[in-house]
Amino acid sequence: MKRRNIYSGSPFEAQIGFSRAVRSGRFIAVAGTAPIAPNGATAYPGDASGQARRCLEIIEKAVNEAGGELTDIIRTRIYVTDMSRWEEVGRAHGEFFSDIRPASTLVEVKGLARPDWLVEIEADCLVSE
Repeated sequence: MKRRNIYSGSPFEAQIGFSRAVRSGRFIAVAGTAPIAPNGATAYPGDASGQARRCLEIIEKAVNEAGGELTDIIRTRIYVTDMSRWEEVGRAHGEFFSDIRPASTLVEVKGLARPDWLVEIEADCLVSE
C-alpha cells in the first residue's frame, strides 16, 4: 500500500519529524493540529472558538490535499487546556460537523506546545471508495 505524506508548512514538521497528515490506502490520519496562523503566530489569541475553527480549517485543507473530503472524517480528538471553555470549542466543531457527526473525544490537557494555544485537534478519515 502506497504511503503519501501531506505537509502544511508548520515549522514543527521538520523540527519534530512529522507530517500534517498521512494517507495510506483509504485511510488518512491527521496529526494534532494547532491554531497556527499563516505567518506562524498563534491565530485568535485568547479565543477558544476561533482557535478551534483555525485548527479545523487546517485539517480540512490537509484532508482535501490527501484526496479526501470533510465528510470522510470518521473521528476527531479535541484537546483543550481549559475544560470550562468546551462549549466554545464545541460550537466551532459543530460548524464543520453538525451533519457529518464523526465519533469525537474532548479532553482537558495540562498544556500544549505553546502556552497561548487553547486547543489542538486531530482527525482520522476513511475515504469513500
